[in-house]
Amino acid sequence: MGGFFGAVSHKDVALDVYFGVDYHSHLGTRRAGMVLHDPSTGFQRKMHSIENSPFRTKFERDLQSLQGPSGIGCISDNDPQPLIVRSRLGTYALTTVGCINNTDELVDAYIAQGAQLAVQSPGRVNSTELIAALINQKEDFVEGIKYAQSKIDGSLTLLIMTEDGAIIAARDNMGRLPVLIGTNEEGYAVSFESFAYEKLGYTNEHELGPGEIVRVTAEGWETLAEPGDEMRICAFLWVYYGYPNSNYEGVNVETMRYRNGHIMAKREKESDGIPDVDFVAGVPDSGLPHGIGYANESGKPLARPFVKYTPTWPRSFMPANQNVRNRVAKMKQIPVQELIEDKKLLLVDDSIVRGTQLRETVDFLYNTGAAEVHMRSACPPIMYGCKYLSFSRSNTDQELIARRTIRKLEGDEADQHIAEYADPTTKRGKCLLRTICEELGFDSLGFQTLDGMLEAIGIDRKLVCTYCWDGRE
Repeated sequence: MGGFFGAVSHKDVALDVYFGVDYHSHLGTRRAGMVLHDPSTGFQRKMHSIENSPFRTKFERDLQSLQGPSGIGCISDNDPQPLIVRSRLGTYALTTVGCINNTDELVDAYIAQGAQLAVQSPGRVNSTELIAALINQKEDFVEGIKYAQSKIDGSLTLLIMTEDGAIIAARDNMGRLPVLIGTNEEGYAVSFESFAYEKLGYTNEHELGPGEIVRVTAEGWETLAEPGDEMRICAFLWVYYGYPNSNYEGVNVETMRYRNGHIMAKREKESDGIPDVDFVAGVPDSGLPHGIGYANESGKPLARPFVKYTPTWPRSFMPANQNVRNRVAKMKQIPVQELIEDKKLLLVDDSIVRGTQLRETVDFLYNTGAAEVHMRSACPPIMYGCKYLSFSRSNTDQELIARRTIRKLEGDEADQHIAEYADPTTKRGKCLLRTICEELGFDSLGFQTLDGMLEAIGIDRKLVCTYCWDGRE
């Protein structure tokens, strides 16, 4: 996915941007960049690959050459950015987060006008450059941003830093991702994660609404485009992506996960009953708070039968190659023999996407001597690959274990029964559980319901994006 951070102040903000971007490292895997602006020297930019080394180690040496009272930076899953763009709107720096599903269509239309875009290997166009090309077709930044958001199929959240050092922030027109403003005595920060600026001495000032566009300077901020009425903020921010002490729409990530585990266990106690296990454990890292909530409600002891060695690979999705990701996930698992051997374990994970790494986890636990392994997913079966934020790297929906299993059970009629399979109370839903359970080697398997997950988030469910589970646009 990705994340960004910006700051504008009466003092130099190089360190704020450096640490603010670093605090978004859990959101991206491949690229990172910083752009500072100084009135006397203009724009200065540094970009690096972070696939094999953390953000801090790559950019620490660059701090000597970066200075200025305003700056933006990003962590990115995909293209190199931020970009510095020279256009009819002036020279500006741009960073984007989101997903564009109709890139080829937009590029073809742009080229048909006689324009051109640089091509990266293997024949791809930098999506941030494409967004700049769309923005530049209008007479000002606000109209350009609105135009770009209206033309793309997907989502678009961005930061622009202009020649006068001001920052323009725009939240996706359906609010898929958050954008927050913090303030201190010297100026303002704009961030994806609220804790990033809080750790730097800023306090919460404003959370942008869906489609809202603001201009931020050291003196203050103003709304350039009012927020819309509709919102579809990503549920996975709470379930998986978000950092524990972040807040979105007033709801803290960690407390949502506790509630979510509590709701899962409560529902299970009232239906089939909690399995007779020795320990409940959350799968590190995002599954841990879901597991705490489940253990507290179930009355079963909480334990850590295995830990993950994370200094070099904070999250196992980081390598771009799937085989490497699988190997890294396996290498990170360090058992606590005394908490596994001859023990009945119930694991709670944030989600089950392809199932590849969970198969490895189950084998690892049984090979270490576990008597039983039960699995619970903190969200419903994922039925659709994300088309808004690239949550899943799946090329097709059939890479998702739930859809793959339904295809195996139903053949060509699989797509007709997705909704029924997504409901664990139906005959087909129970069949899905049994089949995945057998394939992955669990002693039992359970998924959180969509209603339970939305209850744990606690905001109006119409404002939450649930596309991955029910296909709702």
